[in-house]
Amino acid sequence: MKTIGSVLGLLLLFCTGANAQATRPDTIVGKWLNQKQTAHIEIYKTDGKYFGKIVWLKQPTYPADDKKGMAGKTKVDRENPDPAKRSQPVLGLVILRNFVFASDNLWQQGQVYDPENGKDYKCKMTLKSPDALDVRGFIGFSFIGRTENWTRVK
Repeated sequence: MKTIGSVLGLLLLFCTGANAQATRPDTIVGKWLNQKQTAHIEIYKTDGKYFGKIVWLKQPTYPADDKKGMAGKTKVDRENPDPAKRSQPVLGLVILRNFVFASDNLWQQGQVYDPENGKDYKCKMTLKSPDALDVRGFIGFSFIGRTENWTRVK
């Protein structure tokens, strides 16, 4: 009987430890490669909320066939609805804002900005494993949206 109690106690200890690790809010902090493999986004914490900025671009300049006449120039936030922000470089641009840790592996109440179309979307992020992050942008309700799978940069 004593052995069964010891085994159950150890099992409870391991389960509690695994659960505590899964719920660590800062687990999401680090660099992530987007699904298209065109950018690294660094997720960081400021004042209890999580943000993400673009820290690397596979192609930091516009291609030779750019339809807007910016071939060879540094990529900027040219689709931003605010004309004053259209000259901001994409490199360094904050695209994830104001996420809060909700529960096991879920960060929500944030917004994601898509510099390709200049639009903001509601967003939630789910950590699928230590190196896999689902980023879901949506309009209104979560079921109307798109999910990208990001991988941690080692």
